[in-house]
Amino acid sequence: MCKILLSINPQHVENIVHGTKCYEYRKRICKRKVDKIVIYSTCPVKRVIGEVEVLETLEMDKEQLWEVTKKESGITKKFYDDYFKEKKKAIAYRLGEVLKYETPQLLSDIGVKVAPQSFMYLSENAM
Repeated sequence: MCKILLSINPQHVENIVHGTKCYEYRKRICKRKVDKIVIYSTCPVKRVIGEVEVLETLEMDKEQLWEVTKKESGITKKFYDDYFKEKKKAIAYRLGEVLKYETPQLLSDIGVKVAPQSFMYLSENAM
C-alpha cells in the first residue's frame, strides 16, 4: 500500500469531501502506484483532514485528459489551463471513497515537519 501526502487548497478539499471533485490533478506523477492520498488542507486550515482512495492514475496529453475528466473535475477549464500552462502532459488521480477524520491533525501529529510542495510518500504505518 502506497500513501502520499498532498497539500490541497481548502476549497478543493471541500469539493473532494462532498464528491463534486472526483479527480486530483498534478504536474508530476509518482514513481510508485498510489493507493491513498492523505489530504493536507492548506492555509487557513493547516490540518490533515482525511484521506481518499485512489482508484486510478491517469497520465496523458493535457487536452485529452481534460476531455476524459471534465464532467467530474470540480474545477473550471480556465483553472485547469492555468495550472497546466506550458505542460504537454497532465496527471489525474481518480478519487474514490473519502475518509474524513473526526479530529483534523497537525502535520507534526503524523511525523511531518513541512507541507509538501508537490507530494510526499508516507510510511506504511503513517495514519
